[in-house]
Amino acid sequence: MDLFSRAAERDRRGQPLAERMRPRTLAEFVGQPQLLGPGKLLRRVLDARDLPSLILWGPPGTGKTTLGRLLAAEAGAAFVALSAVMAGVKDLREAVAAAAAKRDQQGARTVLFVDEIHRFNKAQQDALLPHVEAGTVTLIGATTENPSFEVNAALLSRAKVVVLRALGEADLRQIIDRALEDRERGLGALALQVADDVRDLLAREARGDARRALAALEAAAAVAAGGESKGVVDRAAVEEALQRRTLLYDKAGDEHYGVVSAFIKSLRGSDPDAGLYWMARMLEAGEDPLFVLRRMVIFASEDIGMADPQALVVAVSALEAFRFVGMPEGHFPMTQAVLYLATAPKSNTALTSYAAAKEDVDAHGALAVPAHIRNATTPLGKSMGWGAGYQYPHDHPGHHVTETYLPAELAGRRYYTPSAEGHERTVGERLNALRVAVPPAPSAGGRGSDRDEV
Repeated sequence: MDLFSRAAERDRRGQPLAERMRPRTLAEFVGQPQLLGPGKLLRRVLDARDLPSLILWGPPGTGKTTLGRLLAAEAGAAFVALSAVMAGVKDLREAVAAAAAKRDQQGARTVLFVDEIHRFNKAQQDALLPHVEAGTVTLIGATTENPSFEVNAALLSRAKVVVLRALGEADLRQIIDRALEDRERGLGALALQVADDVRDLLAREARGDARRALAALEAAAAVAAGGESKGVVDRAAVEEALQRRTLLYDKAGDEHYGVVSAFIKSLRGSDPDAGLYWMARMLEAGEDPLFVLRRMVIFASEDIGMADPQALVVAVSALEAFRFVGMPEGHFPMTQAVLYLATAPKSNTALTSYAAAKEDVDAHGALAVPAHIRNATTPLGKSMGWGAGYQYPHDHPGHHVTETYLPAELAGRRYYTPSAEGHERTVGERLNALRVAVPPAPSAGGRGSDRDEV
C-alpha cells in the first residue's frame, strides 16, 4: 500500500458509517425491486447499456445518489456530482465543458448527477437544458419533491422519472446486519452484540431511510462502547442514539394486541381523545396505517352499524383517501374517521343479528327454500309449484306485503332487534310497523305466480 492508498484508507475510516457502507456494485444495492428486478425498467436500461437522462424521485435514504453512481458505472460513463444547494450556473458550465472535452478527446460519456435538483432555479435548469438535449451529458437528477411541480417541463420532458419507494423493514434489517458483519467498512471488527429485537427496532425506527438506520446504529455502538456493558448494543443505547424514547410495540406480540384492543375499546366507549392517543401510539411505533384503517372499517359495522350507517361510508372513505395521499398527510383522514367513529351513536346489531342467524343455520342445516319464493324458470319448476303465490311487493300499497320468506321451520323467527340509538330508532319504528303476524302458508295461484323476480 503506497502513501496515497494509506491516506485514502484513513479518509475512508473517518467517514460516517452510512458513507462507508454505500454499495459499490448493484449486487450490493438493497431495495427497489420494482425498478431493478428482472424485466423491470432500470434492469432493461442496463441490459441495453443505453442510459437515458433520469429523474430519481423518492424519500430520503432510499439510495438515489448510490443508484445514480452505480448506473453510471454500469453504463461505462464518468460520474460528476453536483449539489443543487451549493452549485451555481458557473459550476454547471464547468462540468459541461469538462464533459464535452472528455467526449471529444476520449469518446467517453459523462453522467451529471444533480442532487436535490428541485433546488435549481429556472435559470439554472434552463442553462442545463441544451446540454442534455445535445447529449453532452446524461442527466441524473435526485429529488424528494414531486418533479412535476419542481422541474421545468422542458427538462422533465427529456428525462424519465423513476420513482423510488421507502425501504421496507426487511430491507433495512439486511442493511443493518451487513454493517454489523462487515469488518472492512462496517462495524464487524468491533464484535458488537446486538440482539434480533434491537436490530428490528433500529429497522423500524429508521422509517424507510437507510442513512438514518446506519447513523442510529453507529451512534448506538458509540453509546455502548462508553457504557458499562462493553460491546452490547441494547434498547437503551438505541434510544439514546435516536434522542427519543422508542415505543414498546411488537407487531407480533402482546403489546401489539394490547394497544389495538385499547384503540377499539376507546372508540366503542365513545372517547375520541383516547382513540386518537392509541392510534398515534400505533402509527408512531411503525404500525401499517392500512391495518389501523381496516380495524376502523370493521368497527364501523360491528359497533355502530345501523345506529349511523354513514359511519361505514366515512371509514371506507378514509381508507381510500389514505391510499390516495399516503403519509404523512394520510393521518388527516384517519383522524377525521376516528373522531367520527368515536362520537357516533353505537349499536352492535350487525354482530348480534348475524350471530343469531348463524346459530339457526348451524342448528338446522340447509332448510328448504319455500316454494313460493323460488324462481320458476323451467316447466319442471312450475309443475312443482315454484313461484306459485308469490306476491310482488311493488304491486301493493307502500311497496310492502305481508309474506313469509323464512323456511317454514323458522317462520316468525326474529334475528334483528333494532336498538334505540341514533338512526336505528327510526329503523325500529318502521320495522315494527311492517312486522305483523306470520300468515299461513300461501296457496297456489295468485297475482305473483307468473313473476320470476330474484
